[in-house]
Amino acid sequence: MAAVVGFDDLRRPAGYALLTLAVAGCYFAAGRLGLLRELVVEGAVFTPIYPPTGVAVAALLIFGLRVWPGIALGILFVIMSLTSLHPTALVVLAGNTVAPVCACLMLRRVGFRTDLGRLRDGLALVFLGALTAMLISASCGVVLLLVTDKLASHSFWPVWLGWWVGDAMGVLIVTPLLLMLRTVRFPLDLHRWKEALLLAATIAVVVPLVTHSHVSLLFLVYPLLIWAALRFRFAGSMLCALFASVMATIAATRESGPFADLTHVEVMMKLQAFNGTMALTALLLSSVITEQRNTRLSVEQACQELAEVLEHLTAGDPRQGGRP
Repeated sequence: MAAVVGFDDLRRPAGYALLTLAVAGCYFAAGRLGLLRELVVEGAVFTPIYPPTGVAVAALLIFGLRVWPGIALGILFVIMSLTSLHPTALVVLAGNTVAPVCACLMLRRVGFRTDLGRLRDGLALVFLGALTAMLISASCGVVLLLVTDKLASHSFWPVWLGWWVGDAMGVLIVTPLLLMLRTVRFPLDLHRWKEALLLAATIAVVVPLVTHSHVSLLFLVYPLLIWAALRFRFAGSMLCALFASVMATIAATRESGPFADLTHVEVMMKLQAFNGTMALTALLLSSVITEQRNTRLSVEQACQELAEVLEHLTAGDPRQGGRP
């Protein structure tokens, strides 16, 4: 999105309008993509991973709060693609708009950095941007179902939990990827392309196998996740987590592999537990590795600067080369 409208153009009405439409279009496209796979729990339909929440939070962090109308417009487009407009739809629109705005405000409050170069940034995105802020959208949506008699009262908590985790997963997986793409510079550094290809091939073989095997082998994803984080940081770990989450979601919606012979509630809980722990592992592990790398580079740079200063002082010492 940053390539479409430059930051200097945001002050112009035409540039702002274009940016707003771009954010709305990205939100709508992500929404339609997320709705391709749905779970039904207690008669309510929700998506295990809802990418638009991640798109909305990333857009607000990159462009600022001024793009919230684009988010609201994107939500409106998604609602119109699913059903006719009703006054009750305003509740969903308000909840899904306010949630990412609150996420952005809370992250700014704690000094969040979009490069995710510190562990505290990863923790803030998890606990404030995802788990806390998405309480708003999940609560608004499920309470609306309850008030309009589309959901029984005894089904409130299972549906609320599934909705909340789905929205939070969008932030945990999609937001770091979009923030990472913003920092990509060309030409790309491909000095480890052989290892990258080997990792990608291994993931492409192992992940579909373990997510569709009747034997419970989901834990085999974690060594690949650690490998990706150690060698390629966010680029590797988050892409691996995204692919594994998508494959697990496909298996869960088909009720195949480790999700076979389970009730709808059990499928939801098993899938969301796997997706959630995997996303947390990828994000926090990459944050720790990136912070340690940045600290090491800072120490090396400080040592180099100190060595240059000492060399300069030694060269200017009149006692060098003369009698003591």
